[in-house]
Amino acid sequence: MNSLTLHPGSDLGLGVWTHDDLHLFGEGSHFHLHHKFGAHPATLDGVRGVYFSVWAPNATYTAVVGDFNGWNRGDQPMLRIAEIGIWERFVPGVAPGSIYKYHIASRFHGYAVDKADPFAHASETPPHTGSVYRPWQYQWNDQHWMETRGPRQTVESPISIYEMHPGSWIRDPGDPGRWPTYRELAAKLPGYLRDEGFTHVELMPIMVHPLYRSWGYQVTGYFAPTARYGSPEDFMALVDALHQAEIGVVLDWVPSHFPSDEHGLGYFDGTHLYEHADPRKGFHPEWTSLIFNYDRGEIRSFLVSSAMFWLEQCHADGLRVDAVASMLYLDYARNPGEWVPNEYGGRDNIGAIEFLKRLNQACYGYFPNALMIAEEATSWGGTTRPVHEDGLGFGYKWDMGWMHDSLRYFKEDPLFRKGRHNDLTFRMLYAHTENFVLAISHDEVVYGKRSLLNRMPGDRWQQFANLRLFFAWMFAMPGKKHMFMGQEFGQWNEWNFETSLDWHLLNDPLHAGAARLYRDLNALYRSENALYQGDCQNGGFEWIDCDDAAESVVALLRRDTRSGDLMIIALNFTPIPRQARRVGSPEYGRYEVLLNSDAVDYGGSGQGDPGPIWTSPQGAQNRPFSLSLQLPPLGALFLRFRGAN
Repeated sequence: MNSLTLHPGSDLGLGVWTHDDLHLFGEGSHFHLHHKFGAHPATLDGVRGVYFSVWAPNATYTAVVGDFNGWNRGDQPMLRIAEIGIWERFVPGVAPGSIYKYHIASRFHGYAVDKADPFAHASETPPHTGSVYRPWQYQWNDQHWMETRGPRQTVESPISIYEMHPGSWIRDPGDPGRWPTYRELAAKLPGYLRDEGFTHVELMPIMVHPLYRSWGYQVTGYFAPTARYGSPEDFMALVDALHQAEIGVVLDWVPSHFPSDEHGLGYFDGTHLYEHADPRKGFHPEWTSLIFNYDRGEIRSFLVSSAMFWLEQCHADGLRVDAVASMLYLDYARNPGEWVPNEYGGRDNIGAIEFLKRLNQACYGYFPNALMIAEEATSWGGTTRPVHEDGLGFGYKWDMGWMHDSLRYFKEDPLFRKGRHNDLTFRMLYAHTENFVLAISHDEVVYGKRSLLNRMPGDRWQQFANLRLFFAWMFAMPGKKHMFMGQEFGQWNEWNFETSLDWHLLNDPLHAGAARLYRDLNALYRSENALYQGDCQNGGFEWIDCDDAAESVVALLRRDTRSGDLMIIALNFTPIPRQARRVGSPEYGRYEVLLNSDAVDYGGSGQGDPGPIWTSPQGAQNRPFSLSLQLPPLGALFLRFRGAN
């Protein structure tokens, strides 16, 4: 954090703010407010101290209060320096680690309150709510990653994301009630992810949130990591360690709503400053939280600056933007009469749409290779289309349709899956309309939905076989991959944010086999161009056989359109082995079996072709050649074409 040199006598107070800053802030185009607002080390006339700045346009009085002045509201009054409502104060002698807030007295209703700093770079550990003056000092060691990450994050790259909750991934067995620290995670997480073959980790929100039970989705501090797991430097050390292990870091980021805690953003200066005043726009009925007023330029500047802060200061490689659907629609989670149409009489939230476009333009403008991922569950068109083509400008969108269809299909008894065959095949009607991520998130393994393994039908062996088949199905489909922690080794229980994952399950051969399969699928995905080059574009996927609902078998083709590399994947969704199954091939020659999800090493029965397999001149499924395959029960075969020699 750079120290500011203050210049008293400026027409804007101490000279930190310029007229250009004010203009950009007001119009929603200031993307680095974190360099201005908040608490920064500063020097005034040779005296060292801290420069404080806050936005409170409807305040008649503000002051810096903290442990350094006995929380005296009259000791350090702030000076209003602009009509837009910016207040500032230089306070000498404030030591790092000092706790502070802003006392704000409103011009309305006699309202007065002590507020946490919206731009604080550190905070107290909950339930305490103070901001902490902490000038960040960290020496990064991830230069190689930062210089080479670009090609790893394109639509033509293999991207396999591991979503995890820092507080409940792994805990000390001797002290299971204690959260792990960032440093402890830095010692264990990178190696695990590297060994399992993941390319990226997605951290559920680590921004300051007062209620642990919210999982981080009720944010009060948009410019600081939670102190539950350590200091900001500790958090940066975690990111650094992940980068040195060549693991990208995606942060879950929540610009859709925020909690109404008194110390936070709500009713900040005695008015609805950050949120809409009209509860039909400013209150979220589903989450009982407040909704940002995206129509205000200052709010757009605040939120985009937050996104830029994590990409810039914390070396994040991307953001997964939470609950985009709730932002796009004015009637989201509302009944008729509970929402206000836009100026054209429609349900689109025009301010939020413009904010999302500006967000993506700014983030990609400064960080062209960032991953900007939308959690968007509707059929909104153009989520990943560029802004100049009237899209929202995201790089990727979660494919919630694939997730719902696939989970609905897999929980069905195989005897009745023929009636749901369309759940497997429907996705390819829209698979390349957006750049999709195939996501199994934390939301799918909580609140009675059960874990992936526990929702699979059949006896114990069949449950594991179905889980392995589900993994294979995900990697067979076009789209980037995303799996929530614990599911990769077959967690039996739903996710519980208060406890560690059940790592002891890996002592069981079936759980270890599931983990081994996921690791091998990650390795296969990363090594075979045909499995990822066409993730987000036409030409890399073809159905070979998608109509056999009676036997619940599908066969598909994945191709690298640049090199011509070709793979055939055949999946049997029943426990009945399929002998001499005829599968069409566009080429004559030899196929090698690269992976069999029913292999003994994975806990399977060991059935299925070992390979190599040669094509027959007998055509099938409108292809000139064919393979005769032995398909394992509840299993998948991945075959690579090796040519005619």
